[in-house]
Amino acid sequence: MYTLLIGNKNYSSWSLRAWLALSVPGIPFKEEKLGLSTPAFAERLAPLTPAGTVPVLLDGDFAVWDSLAICEYVAERHPQAALWPADPKARARARSLAAQMHSGFSHLRSALGMNIEAHLPGIDIPPEAARDISRVQAIWQDTRAEYGSGGPFLFGAFTIADAFFAPVVSRFITYGVAAAAGPVRAYMDAVLDLPAMQDWMREAREEKTFVPEDEPYRTHR
Repeated sequence: MYTLLIGNKNYSSWSLRAWLALSVPGIPFKEEKLGLSTPAFAERLAPLTPAGTVPVLLDGDFAVWDSLAICEYVAERHPQAALWPADPKARARARSLAAQMHSGFSHLRSALGMNIEAHLPGIDIPPEAARDISRVQAIWQDTRAEYGSGGPFLFGAFTIADAFFAPVVSRFITYGVAAAAGPVRAYMDAVLDLPAMQDWMREAREEKTFVPEDEPYRTHR
């Protein structure tokens, strides 16, 4: 069974992506949560990854770090999970969007940090972040229009692209920038209605900043 090392669920957007890629298709794994910025965090990760960040996927004694690399690894190991679209062009587009989210939208990330338990509408959003928000919403609307006829997600069925945009959905809820209606809101609702997303958000609201050392594990089947 895999072990997925993650950070605090309230804040760790990178962890959420890999966690959803495993949870939504029902791939069994053991979750190990590390309190961000704690001594245990650095100590646990030091022998596993030179990056020193979460998430990290352990497949036996083999470690994969970086959320996109983890998702690609899981998709290759579990083709039945269909974590990328079957059509080559749709698959290429989904990979492009996941990579764009992985490396871009820095102003949105900086201004609207993931904080699931908070409700912070009406904050000042810098112009650069507002442009990122508009670009993300346009991506959702355009991708749904072109590829989303088979279901409620960007490419119909859930894919890694949706896992990568899920933290943005949570940010839009926290900061009150969500569309009230229309295709953008419908897509957000589809992500929020995922049982795995509901579980993550509930646990984010309940968690403590520091994870007790005797209770770091949870198994997902």
